[in-house]
Amino acid sequence: MHSREEIKRKYLDFIVGSNISFDDLALAVFRYQSETNPVYKTFLHYLSIEEDSVESIDQIPFLPVSMFKKYKVKSGYWKEEKIFESSSTSDIVTSKHYIRDLAFYLENAKIDFEESYGDLKDFCFMALLPSYLERNNSSLVFMVDYFIKKSGCGGFYKYDYDKLLEDVKTYNGSKKIVLIGVTYALLEMALKNTIDLSDLIIMETGGMKGRRKELPRAEVHRILKNAFGVDQIHSEYGMTELLSQSYSKGDGIFKTSRTMKILFSDIYDPFSYVDIGRQGKINVIDIANFDTCSFLATDDLGRNLGDGKFEVLGRTDESDIRGCNLLFTG
Repeated sequence: MHSREEIKRKYLDFIVGSNISFDDLALAVFRYQSETNPVYKTFLHYLSIEEDSVESIDQIPFLPVSMFKKYKVKSGYWKEEKIFESSSTSDIVTSKHYIRDLAFYLENAKIDFEESYGDLKDFCFMALLPSYLERNNSSLVFMVDYFIKKSGCGGFYKYDYDKLLEDVKTYNGSKKIVLIGVTYALLEMALKNTIDLSDLIIMETGGMKGRRKELPRAEVHRILKNAFGVDQIHSEYGMTELLSQSYSKGDGIFKTSRTMKILFSDIYDPFSYVDIGRQGKINVIDIANFDTCSFLATDDLGRNLGDGKFEVLGRTDESDIRGCNLLFTG
């Protein structure tokens, strides 16, 4: 069995472009977690799956994300540096992700963003994340705060739309402004203001948080584009239970980062995968998640577009409503 030090070294080798493949690394992480993660090990036992029988990533079982609500999901024994907790629109039980190394999470988030957009230092991050700021355990807030500090530009605005728009209007720096906001807050600002923000990247993180009626993603983007004069609305796909993120630069089409791979399973058969163009349940391999669990069956529905591209279509009927990073397509 690989040690954690070996797994982390393989991960770092992969990031810098060594000859280790994603699939080989994912299989190494699987073997490590099948032995060191009590929750995942028990899950495999109930499925009667032996570690040695798994020879390819499409044979790896995906742990339901709901397990993060019930158990401490950890690989190995260590004291957490931080606990991230999912948002909730009611008093339902939230997911908790125990983070061994906060700096590692932030560096991985930086890697994922820069892969899609370029150097953080070229951007100014203005954040409209009011409901997230009302908690002190949001992974998204920690990520955006890190981006602001690394870029040296931006800030959080909570509900102060006027201050945000004034700062945008008076900004005379050379950096590209990224306005990242939870969907309902961006909608509220759009319905109160029609203003030319065509020079900005508008990025929604999804979720109405029970503040507004859910709308199809295309309708939300139409409203935001009309109000702000932009050609496209960008999006971020991530969740409390993951360390990695994927981004969309428009039309609701996401591209997986290097640290992620998504497999789309049949809605009624978790061990059968759908072809390109078909809808299925989103299963995520997040190789950065080696300290917890890298193989997660989400409650999200998506469409496999091939070449690492995908759409997020909604949530399965049996799942809890959570204020995460997606909207319904209607």
